[in-house]
Amino acid sequence: MKQQEFLDSVEHFIDTAAARVDLPEGLAERIAQCNSTYSVRFGVKLRGRVHSFEGWRSVHSEHIEPVKGGIRYAPDASLDEVEALATLMSLKCALVNVPFGGSKGALKINPADWTEDELERITRRFTQELSRRDLIHPGRNVPAPDMGTGEREMAWMADEFRKTGRSDAINQAACVTGKPVARGGIEGRVEATGRGVQYALNAYLTHPDTAPIAGQKSVKGLTIVVQGFGNVGFHAAKFLAEDGALITGIVEHDCAIFDPAGLEVEAVAAWRVETGSIAEFPGAETVPSDLGLTHTAADVLIPAAKENAITAQNCEDMKYELIVEAANGPVTAEAEDCLTRRGIVVLPDLYVNAGGVVVSYFEWVKNITHLPFGLMDRRRNANAGTAVLSALEEIAGRPLKDDQRAEIARSTSEIDLVRSGLEEIMIRAFEDIMDRKANLPDATLRVAAYVVTIARIADYYRAIGL
Repeated sequence: MKQQEFLDSVEHFIDTAAARVDLPEGLAERIAQCNSTYSVRFGVKLRGRVHSFEGWRSVHSEHIEPVKGGIRYAPDASLDEVEALATLMSLKCALVNVPFGGSKGALKINPADWTEDELERITRRFTQELSRRDLIHPGRNVPAPDMGTGEREMAWMADEFRKTGRSDAINQAACVTGKPVARGGIEGRVEATGRGVQYALNAYLTHPDTAPIAGQKSVKGLTIVVQGFGNVGFHAAKFLAEDGALITGIVEHDCAIFDPAGLEVEAVAAWRVETGSIAEFPGAETVPSDLGLTHTAADVLIPAAKENAITAQNCEDMKYELIVEAANGPVTAEAEDCLTRRGIVVLPDLYVNAGGVVVSYFEWVKNITHLPFGLMDRRRNANAGTAVLSALEEIAGRPLKDDQRAEIARSTSEIDLVRSGLEEIMIRAFEDIMDRKANLPDATLRVAAYVVTIARIADYYRAIGL
């Protein structure tokens, strides 16, 4: 039921935005629909018997290839959820101008139920099924990590795809992204979505046409509650705290903790490793998880868990000025109407959490070109840094401090290029949203973002005469 509500919300948002775009009759319906969804059931012999598993890979749109999207492992995964997420991927890629179509996959499994060796065997079998239908391929369909998966699973998938021999050997590493750096991955991919959340919030606050939050136009001093303390939630909280925000609450599946003075993000993460939960973190108040989103007021809420976290049942009790959707679909369509009426701004998911696919694109390009980022211009940049250093010292009439010299003279690393490129793309995408919103003064940020993406996808379809 929840997954159907998620799919219904995505379709509602598309319909609302499509009504604002001049489209040929029937094209809005074509854009909203997934092109295809593959369902698979396969068996793996484990623990002395054959266990059956069910999975999906949905392709929303092949207006640009390859198509791109993560694969999640979750016990409640479903076909409807996968199709909704695939649709969001197409829109997300179009919004940030990354040349991918949208896809998504899932395996209905609880990773905690299986050992590492068993998960590897299951993942490799799933990869074989996807490979037979080109649903993993460097030029057609490129998976990535999602909830319940990470670098380890991507390394297994890439290795199994290599064994199938279904692509030219030279480009096989590009069949998935989110791999370990030692296996062809890229620096900054693990942090990418959380880093994108940081850049998205900063882009919102510094734009001249957005309203201040808590009377200010900077992150420093803002109070923030983060729901979901996985990879995305942890990194978003960590980076925003480094910017000077106060992380006053963290909501997890089993409990929530609050401290008005601000939680030490890395200390909370270490406490969870030590105890198995964030509960009873020293100095913080622990409350039940289902009260976490409404327990106390804060300037910003960052839902970074699953879809449908904010619904018609709890939206009236939200006490925030801005909701930044780090998760996919955390606010239902009905809840967004309620929040908008109450003056609460929602920064939409297809923009906020695009950092993962942006850096995945960088990794894919690195794999296809077989060139480490920065290799061609590293020496030139280092020489330029030395020249700048000399000029500054001449102007100042004295030598600079050693740490200043090191920062200016150093060559640009891969992680520097990844972060710089991601920040620039996030800023440009938000400017595109605000430019569109200027012509739609009554539209929410979500509607403006959807209008940008639908218009771009429609241009691709028009180009092929559809």
